Amino acid sequence: MLFMVIEQFRAADPTPVRERFMRSGRMLPNDVTYHASWIDPARARCFQVMEAADAAQLDEWTRRWDDLIAFEIVPVVGSQDYWASLAG
Repeated sequence: MLFMVIEQFRAADPTPVRERFMRSGRMLPNDVTYHASWIDPARARCFQVMEAADAAQLDEWTRRWDDLIAFEIVPVVGSQDYWASLAG
């Protein structure tokens, strides 16, 4: 499954997030795949596409960042797959 992960940095200063990332990397479990990310610099948010068998597999990763980031995790499908599923 694909997930859109919306991260909201808890502090106005993103430096602690950057420092941890530079020191430790993304810290994903082996069963989670990172695809891409984008930053909203005005609101200190990060949007990431992750892949895992289910949302529970993201829990270990979010716990590693929970002190610095609030997470919203939304299951998503590609547009083509969505429209094809409606075609019957």
